[in-house]
Amino acid sequence: MFKNSFGYLVKEGLRNIRANRQMSVASIGVLIACMVLIGGALLLSLNINSLMGYVESFNEVVVWIDDDLGSTGIEVLKEQIDALPNIASKQYISKEDALKELSDTLGSQSFLEGFEQYADENPLPASFRLKVNSLENLPETVKTLEGLSGVESVESSNEVATTLVGIKTAIHVAGLTIVAILMVVSIIIIANTVRVTIFTRRREINIMKYVGATNAFIRFPFLVEGMVIGLISALIAFGLLWVGTHFLYQWVGQSASGWLQLAYQSLIPFVSIAPQMLLGFVAAGVLFGMVGSFIFVGKYLKV
Repeated sequence: MFKNSFGYLVKEGLRNIRANRQMSVASIGVLIACMVLIGGALLLSLNINSLMGYVESFNEVVVWIDDDLGSTGIEVLKEQIDALPNIASKQYISKEDALKELSDTLGSQSFLEGFEQYADENPLPASFRLKVNSLENLPETVKTLEGLSGVESVESSNEVATTLVGIKTAIHVAGLTIVAILMVVSIIIIANTVRVTIFTRRREINIMKYVGATNAFIRFPFLVEGMVIGLISALIAFGLLWVGTHFLYQWVGQSASGWLQLAYQSLIPFVSIAPQMLLGFVAAGVLFGMVGSFIFVGKYLKV
């Protein structure tokens, strides 16, 4: 009995979509646009995070060591740096290594040729080259490093880090705002589609109420209608997003230069997040349909 009733209600929900084909198609079209924009905002946010991580991997902080600091002091300073939470890795560069690097950089014709023989006259200080875990905490890390005993100065790209963090925050806030607005729009679109169906079937609904049909029995076909519309929209939107991302990545890869090359190297392959994205799209589409149908049916259907 339950199986027959369930099958009947599902068929009624599908019949609602066919009966209001124009409204259903229009709703699916608008929902596809909304969900593509939602997916695009999420992809942009994920890739910005990836780009930030990529930049962080190249971001270097140089800690110049006081020449008067002996080997014991350097060991103490090394331990203090190791204890800092935002340090991903460190490399100690001695005065001799610094001079050799500079000589190699300038070439054999430079005035530094043979200068390494005079270790006592080496003007270059020893240093630690550090990489940080998070650009967001870079200013605080630099301030802590400058306060350590034996540190002559600290060289870092604080301004670049602050700019990148600001861009990341702005994109996240804008993305969340867009997603929230489009979610509300999607729910309202489905609700209005269901409302039209309710209006066209108002006499049939009244008869069902008179013969004792329960509220759940009357609501279920409209719930199915909203869920199917949301599911179809989600699947088409996911397909369009996948195809669009493929061509966008291909274009960036072919024309990448300068900062675009940096961005391309940090892009997240769509195939790596496709299963999670598909699951999210399907869940969102069904949820939009359920919420839009259930809430507004309760408002416009007097049962």
